[in-house]
Amino acid sequence: MRMRPKKNREIRLEKVSSLFAKTNENKMVNIISNFENKNQKLFLEIGCGKGAFVTELSRRNPDACILAVERVQDVLMMAMEKAEREGCTNIAFLNENADNVDAFLPPKSIDRLYLNFSDPWPRKKNAKRRLTSPLFLERYKKILKDDARIYFKTDNIGLFEYSLETFKEANFILENICYDLHSSEMNENNIMTEYEKNFSAQGFKINYLEAFLG
Repeated sequence: MRMRPKKNREIRLEKVSSLFAKTNENKMVNIISNFENKNQKLFLEIGCGKGAFVTELSRRNPDACILAVERVQDVLMMAMEKAEREGCTNIAFLNENADNVDAFLPPKSIDRLYLNFSDPWPRKKNAKRRLTSPLFLERYKKILKDDARIYFKTDNIGLFEYSLETFKEANFILENICYDLHSSEMNENNIMTEYEKNFSAQGFKINYLEAFLG
């Protein structure tokens, strides 16, 4: 279901405009001009939603540089407003589509990539649109540092099983594979998204894995 357009969008966006990621003439994110801690690790969340995850990630990692990407402008606006309310100074936000991730980010720039509850695109004909499809994994390889790690969560078992295969086929090494994150010892450090809170309350199990290139 589509979100209804938010009232006073332009005014609200203007109030948080300082949080938009700065880009150069080629629309590539300029890391140096966006973050004070230029030599710190750079984290990327694709599909930040309303900001529950990325703002808590910011609180736990105050010295990191964090880029939050969201294609739906009104949703991004709410995440930016949340970041401003909570005083998160190490997050830059980008209104972009993940299809362009290797175009708007410099090569070998990302230390951590978070994929939280991406659209499962359940129909086979839409498989290439999944954020863990072979096409996307090749894009990530371009922007990930050699020792970078991908953190992936989903409540959709079909997408999870699919992703286990695509990561392996793309020569990623998998660790901490879990079919019930909230009942595992890894849940101690888990940061819940808005979506995750709602669905786990309904009894849905959360699938989780970490991937890196050997």
